[in-house]
Amino acid sequence: MAALGLPDQRLTIWLPPDYDAGTGRFRVLYMHDAQNLFDPALSNFNKVWAADRAMLNHADAHGEDPWIIIGIWSPGEDRYRQYMPRSAYDAAGPVLRAKMDQFGNGKPIVSREYIDWIAGTLRPWVNRSFRTLTARDDTAIVGSSMGGLISLYAFLEYPAIFGRAGCVSTHWPAIAPQSVDATDPEVLDIWQNLLTTQLGETDGRRLWFDHGTATLDAFYPPYQRAIDTLMQGSGWERGSEWESRVYPGAEHEENAWAARLPEIYDWVLG
Repeated sequence: MAALGLPDQRLTIWLPPDYDAGTGRFRVLYMHDAQNLFDPALSNFNKVWAADRAMLNHADAHGEDPWIIIGIWSPGEDRYRQYMPRSAYDAAGPVLRAKMDQFGNGKPIVSREYIDWIAGTLRPWVNRSFRTLTARDDTAIVGSSMGGLISLYAFLEYPAIFGRAGCVSTHWPAIAPQSVDATDPEVLDIWQNLLTTQLGETDGRRLWFDHGTATLDAFYPPYQRAIDTLMQGSGWERGSEWESRVYPGAEHEENAWAARLPEIYDWVLG
């Protein structure tokens, strides 16, 4: 799928098993890194989130219809520049921004174009093409690592569209992390300012954070604790409007995310 100013976008769309047999409308979940969601043969690492199985289990447990899943593939070497929130990049000082540019292979950061495309082009196409429920609370967005950052960015920039967001193993360091025991003050300040200025009132929205404690996730706890402190002072109620969970021993990889995806779905999708 062509998207102006972006690398070519590829979709994997999962429809509930009884979609063709009825006339009902379905809620919609947008997920990033779609190549790693369903089919190990298509995945980067021969392991997947098993998002379809988790969705069916969620629907069965709650006695409700599954959500349609719109999986958006990551664009290979352009992943960083598509997922790194542009507002955070713009707020970075010259040294930090130069490091971000290195991770983006010297190409422009296009995350703003990406979320604008999801909200303004992809979502209207989905709503025209499939029987969807289109209200804010019927629309969610979820991703891991850099996909957690871009999910948060979309949630903050489009509060009237995305009523629910799941930020899984969120890559708060933004670049290569330096210490498991500390934060980069500049990077943390950027995220705190972004949330402080854009989070707003909950108005029924839901925001999920989590991380493991092994491999790359071992670098995230100091950042997430600071974000949790900010959220606790935001007026949002933990447990019903926002959540942050730690999965001891969980690594930064698809099997770990698959293991907790049912719990993520249960909370984010309600």
